[in-house]
Amino acid sequence: MSGAIQQAVKSQQEAQLAPTMQSYIRQMSNEIKKALPSVLTPDRFTRITLSAISANPKLGETSPASFLGAMMTAAQLGLEPNTPLGHAYLIPYRNKGVLECQFQIGYRGLIDLAYRSGEISTIQAHTVYENDAFEYEFGLDAKLKHIPCKSGRGNPTWFYAVYKTRDGGFGFEVMSVEDVRAHAKKYSKAYSNGPWQTNFEEMAKKTVLKQALKYAPLKAEFVRAVSADETIKTELSEDMFSVPNKLIDVEGYEVDEETGEVKEQSEGTGTDT
Repeated sequence: MSGAIQQAVKSQQEAQLAPTMQSYIRQMSNEIKKALPSVLTPDRFTRITLSAISANPKLGETSPASFLGAMMTAAQLGLEPNTPLGHAYLIPYRNKGVLECQFQIGYRGLIDLAYRSGEISTIQAHTVYENDAFEYEFGLDAKLKHIPCKSGRGNPTWFYAVYKTRDGGFGFEVMSVEDVRAHAKKYSKAYSNGPWQTNFEEMAKKTVLKQALKYAPLKAEFVRAVSADETIKTELSEDMFSVPNKLIDVEGYEVDEETGEVKEQSEGTGTDT
């Protein structure tokens, strides 16, 4: 599989065609079929990926190696990228002058992976607003109570995630808006732009879910899957989780507030910090 990208390029050259991301995807059809778990069909996954490029043309301008790496990571996880399901995202970033594609797991994708592990019976993530009734307590007798206000809930103040295991165990994690922002600024290279700015609540729920699941009795396969979150990979492998992540130095783009599309900034403008 390591030579799949090179073979795709060669095929395009032999056909004397200008290579496009769509043509690379079609050349990778056999690898996609082998990578996908039973929860997702190759035809559906290919259509979804092609639709993602149509919806955000910048994806078609990313380096083929990084796009195919992100695509195959999504395939091996069995997560549909860039759909309303919110399972996963292929996102274009200008990384040290090169437009590359980053793979991100959505919070619903994280929930799906947790259920698939077979150890979790219930898992949820919620936003608490300033007019909701909310209290929690850690310790030997941990408690969490949230009663949403019926109207006029106000602004988000807290995020929490709770899970129950099949053997009756449970756990939860709570983070304030300030906690989430501090965590994102510390650990996310792309905090200044992208989904953190266009869909903060979804990213916050994913963050608190990841924190809660650190204490859940999940198998190594789940931990390896989560390690693929927010990565750029420019090599292909039958085990994409073994491919090293390329360091991200985000620069030179802005985000459309309405569509979430990542756009190149005009010359002379800087990236927010």
